[in-house]
Formats: sequence, C-alpha cells, structure tokens
Amino acid sequence: MPPDLLAAICRSLGKSASDIAVTRPISGGDINSAVELRIGERSVFVKYGGVDSEAFAAEADGLQALAAAASGLIVPEPIAYGEARGRSFLVLEMLKLTPKSQRSDAALGAGLAKLHNIRQPGFGWHRDNRIGATRQPNPQTEDWLTFCGEHRLAHQARLLGNLAITEGVERLCRGLATLFADFQPYPSLLHGDLWGGNYAGCGERAAIFDPACYFGCRESDLAMTELFGGFGPAFYAAYDEHLPLDPGYPRRRGLYQLYHVLNHANLFGGAYVPQAQDRLATLIQSIDG
Repeated sequence: MPPDLLAAICRSLGKSASDIAVTRPISGGDINSAVELRIGERSVFVKYGGVDSEAFAAEADGLQALAAAASGLIVPEPIAYGEARGRSFLVLEMLKLTPKSQRSDAALGAGLAKLHNIRQPGFGWHRDNRIGATRQPNPQTEDWLTFCGEHRLAHQARLLGNLAITEGVERLCRGLATLFADFQPYPSLLHGDLWGGNYAGCGERAAIFDPACYFGCRESDLAMTELFGGFGPAFYAAYDEHLPLDPGYPRRRGLYQLYHVLNHANLFGGAYVPQAQDRLATLIQSIDG
C-alpha cells in the first residue's frame, strides 16, 4: 500500500502509523485493491483504488441502508473513507467469512426477500453510485419502464458508444411495455450488484457486500444471481418461499442481465460486446413476437 495512502487512513482513524500494520493483501476484486490492516487487537478491511472518494461514500451509504434493513443478513460496517493524491479508500469491518453452504444459501434467500419487502413510493435512490467503476444514475422516477430504459440500458449504451447497440437499445426500450403487460413492478430495496463474489458464508448466516443500492424491480437482483452463477438451489427455494416471483419473470430475466453485460462491456470490453449484441437481439426478437 502506498505510504501516503496509509498515512491518510491513519488520519481518518485517528491513529499514528505506529498503531497500524498491513497484515496481508486480499485478492478477489477486479476494480480495486484490498488489504487487511491490524489496529491493536482489531483487524479492518481496506479497499483502495483510483475511483474518487464519492464512489466509496456512496458504497458506505448503501452498506448502511442494507444493515438498517434488519434482514438477518451480515453487512460489514463502514468505518471511514477518504482520499490521498488521486487514490481513495474505504475502511470496513473485517468479517469472518466462511465457505458458502446450503444453510448460508437459504439464509441469503430469506434475507434478500426481506430486503425486497422494503419499499418506497418511487424508483431510484437519493444519490448516484457506482456499478463496478461505472457511474450509476439513480434519479427519482415514478415509472419503472422509464427508469430501467433510460437510466440503466440507454445510459450504458451511451457510454459504450457502439452505434448498433445504441440503436438496438432504443428499439428495445420502445417495446419494453410488451415484457410488462401483466406485471406491475414496485420499488424494492435492491443490493444492485448481487453476483457470487459479493456474497459469502458467515457461519450458517450469509454476508453481502459491495452493493450498488437503489429502489427498483426486485427481479433485477434475482437476474444478476443467475448471470454468473454461485448461488445454490437452497437460495432460490428460500427466496420463493418468502416472496414468490411472478410467473413472467423468465421473460424479463434477460432484460436485467443485459444491463450488467453492457456494464462489463464498458469496463472490460472483449467478448462482452458481442455477448451484449446477442442478448439484445434475443430480447428484440421476443418483443417483436
């Protein structure tokens, strides 16, 4: 860890450099680096990278919202955030994570259903945040089709700058109502980036982290869990027991997954661009009948 960044972390915690030791680097993230710091008898988890501190402030805000939901899920407590010379950091409670199991999967399913039962009148969030390193706009919006079309799909397409994808997304958005003919989404509290790497066991319970929170259609979180895998049958069974999905969800699953594939195309390029094109073509075909 760069010395100037470590010094900034010490200041944010009210500690001197002699009070803190870098214990070990922690792998697993694609966007930021992470280390464990030891402060006396306590360990903390520190993420740091080139994103501005506002991104970590928004992440801390999301973690606090998830923790306040009383869902039974384990959420790390944000302790401090800041920046130094173009690098920013977020200090979190260090969780004792364990391998995923059927019990933790079931705990996650039940807890996620409780999160999704927390609602507000409109879609969006009180601030923008990040999905990975990409800015995620969250303006308060009354209509889900407008929010999903304009502030999710069209936003990602504009960032990508691929004319064929931009035109395809515009065409898809004009026909979105077809996918929602018999379903009226309500604004649920979402994790927002619930792939397998953002969930771990914590004993028999489940821990979630790295959120991109907003109030949106709960199907969005479920679709993300199916995009890259990492969630067992016990998770889906427990979720369905507490909050059954609408029968039309399979028709809309690809719509929500397209958002994340477009984001990966923006972040990493490569095979994600043709994958986005293929998924977009399939969705357009489905709405065209």
